[in-house]
Amino acid sequence: WQGVPFILKAGKALNEAKAEIRVQYHPTPAAMHMFDGQPCPRNELVIVLQPEETIYFKTNVKAPGLRTAPLQTELDLTYESRFPGLFNPDAYTRLILDVLRGEQSTFVREDELKAAWRIFDPVIKRMEREKIQPLPYKYGSRGPKEADDLRESVGYVYDSSYEWHRKQRQSQVHKK
Repeated sequence: WQGVPFILKAGKALNEAKAEIRVQYHPTPAAMHMFDGQPCPRNELVIVLQPEETIYFKTNVKAPGLRTAPLQTELDLTYESRFPGLFNPDAYTRLILDVLRGEQSTFVREDELKAAWRIFDPVIKRMEREKIQPLPYKYGSRGPKEADDLRESVGYVYDSSYEWHRKQRQSQVHKK
């Protein structure tokens, strides 16, 4: 993973309450040839941790018909649609149940905690020493513009036009 940028974005009062991991792939030269030189959105693996566990892969396919236009779609695993009616407790419910059962595998071990402090303590001290302040942003927004600038500086392309069709797909699954 050397040279691969990792970006952690966190905040309060953002426009969405979610926790997700996104792996965006570089554009493939073959895609330009496949779609007659038309620009293609990037393929992306998205792992949604909260509010509902989901894994989907955004990819491009040839649009139906005679055109050679790219059409972005996804392959997905959504627990709610794959296992309808199955009770899937939220993270805190599972965590409390693990405490009651004495299950420690979901908790941070002492050596992991010490390693985290070895990494973050110098960062916190530098922030205090240099009086680095958090970047302000508007309540209900996507966060500070600088976060988007950082993401773009390492090559991530944000596609605001893409909409995951989860709700539509769930209603189709439940109609069957």
